[in-house]
Amino acid sequence: MCRAEDRPACYHLAMVRSRREVLLAAAGAVTATRAAVSEMPLVPFGDHRVSRLIVGGNPISGTSHVSPELSREMVDYFSAANAKRLLRNCEAAGINTWQSRGDRHILRLLNEYRLEGGHMQWIGQTASELADTERNIREMAKAGAIGIYHHGSKTDRAWQAGKIEEVREALKVMRDAGVRVGLGTHIPEVIDHAEAKNWDVDFYMTCLYNLSRTKEEASRLAGRPVEDELFWDPDRERMLERVRRTSKQCLIFKVYGASRHCGSRERMRAALRLVFDSAKPRDCVVIGMFPKYKEQVRENCELVVEAARSKAS
Repeated sequence: MCRAEDRPACYHLAMVRSRREVLLAAAGAVTATRAAVSEMPLVPFGDHRVSRLIVGGNPISGTSHVSPELSREMVDYFSAANAKRLLRNCEAAGINTWQSRGDRHILRLLNEYRLEGGHMQWIGQTASELADTERNIREMAKAGAIGIYHHGSKTDRAWQAGKIEEVREALKVMRDAGVRVGLGTHIPEVIDHAEAKNWDVDFYMTCLYNLSRTKEEASRLAGRPVEDELFWDPDRERMLERVRRTSKQCLIFKVYGASRHCGSRERMRAALRLVFDSAKPRDCVVIGMFPKYKEQVRENCELVVEAARSKAS
């Protein structure tokens, strides 16, 4: 403890130490980032090569899948400047692809990022709130999407209503637009149907949790009343079985259960190992990041590189 008369000197020493620590931390971050760039595996995605870790867009769009309060906090945090900062940090760390919604907000943000020198590749999700899906697909293709997929929740609603063939028509528009064609879903049986009918699909967006259950079904599984989404861990193996079975490339998301498996680094590591034990060599994971409270980009890069390397060995 500094005596009162010694405080100016103590403050100076603390500032020197603080500066030294900042410089050392920055040097460590640069070293770690360079390592991530050199180690992050890339896999083919049509004529492109994408990082096996793709940064997801839900946090930037204010979708937490946790609570309205957290979703609001994400909206407040992700100004255009902070969103573009996240993309730059991802690009510096070896993540070369962003997956997000194809709405007006994201299209403008993507354009700004590119005008400022960003080179992130983009995989777009159809924006369900837009009535003209065909127009939305063509706008995303014009914006340079390397792949487009049909929004999983909308796919699931069509499946439950017995109108899944309407989704197939949207996939034809994607093919005509000249992009990689994707189908998103939270329901494993949708993958079974598309495979059995030999749908013209290049990749699947496969959610590890079935978030499209009715409240009654979710409550029965949970053994308690469920008013929101049920993140039921047994779902993971059911979807991963489809990932293993299909020859199509899969982009696997909700690997941490929308932060429910982020309580410790070991839990994150275990969640990724579960996925990579089933993933094919060309499959990728999509992880949304909210770096308000901790540096998530480097951490996720390190864990994905580790999990991919463990599977390869």
